[in-house]
Amino acid sequence: MTRFLHDQFAKDYLEKLLQPYGEVKPSKKVSSEIREIDLLFAPTPNATQLETLGLLGRIAAIPAIIEPFRNAAPAEEICDCLLKLFQVRGELRREAKRNNASTRNSAIPKLWVLTPTASRDLLMGFGATPAHDWIDGVYFTPKTYRMAIVVIHQLPLTQETLWLRMLGRGRVQRQAINELEALPVTHPFRQATLELLYTLRQNLAAQTISEPEDRELIMRLAPLYQQDRELAKQEGELKGRVEERRQVVESLLKVRFGTLDAELATIIDSILTLPPEEFTPLLLQLSRQDLIARFGSDQ
Repeated sequence: MTRFLHDQFAKDYLEKLLQPYGEVKPSKKVSSEIREIDLLFAPTPNATQLETLGLLGRIAAIPAIIEPFRNAAPAEEICDCLLKLFQVRGELRREAKRNNASTRNSAIPKLWVLTPTASRDLLMGFGATPAHDWIDGVYFTPKTYRMAIVVIHQLPLTQETLWLRMLGRGRVQRQAINELEALPVTHPFRQATLELLYTLRQNLAAQTISEPEDRELIMRLAPLYQQDRELAKQEGELKGRVEERRQVVESLLKVRFGTLDAELATIIDSILTLPPEEFTPLLLQLSRQDLIARFGSDQ
């Protein structure tokens, strides 16, 4: 059961990261049998800022089938992934034939198997070897297969690999979470990833029987979750206070001048930069022209 929860997290996580850059089809069914691709991705033309995702962004630069594994991927299941790829390739060729068009090689997705670990025998069995222009941990099979195997626990500890190391296990995933926590709060994927991790934590905590590794993950995420909820609470309280002050300013302006027209409305944000004990007497004493002259210049 816990493996299913981690698999669902991986799908949701990859979908969230890749969604801004193209079309994502999670759990796409292929063939008459019940076979599902974990994630089928097609980048939008001229997709920009993929470098934000580092190695994952480089993977997503061309159409891709992404199959993440929670445990070390067995050879038999990698073969199943290849079968899905061949079926997708067949569908594309049949569609092109119906439209009297040729299938562009660049339109055929590349299969990326994401596995925490992989033995040398497994890699040799698929003829998977490193490429000089890719980082450690990425292995490519012969060109005909259009497949690569990413061994997550072999990836270097760099910003470029962070988003894939988040799908690792044990210390590899915990290190990735530490790096995620250290990112600026304005990073486009920091909060979205944390929210997905919190959902995973909640689902794992609901299990009556859990693995020691899952319990460690729950404990690692607990202070982050508490800190995040406290920050959200503080932000909510701050927004509430700002809204209350805005209502006070609007009410005072209406009492003084009978209405709140567009010209007065434009100075409210400038007025709110002052504390209530400073702006209240000004609103009660200054004329309309004086208020606009004083606060309108800040716009």
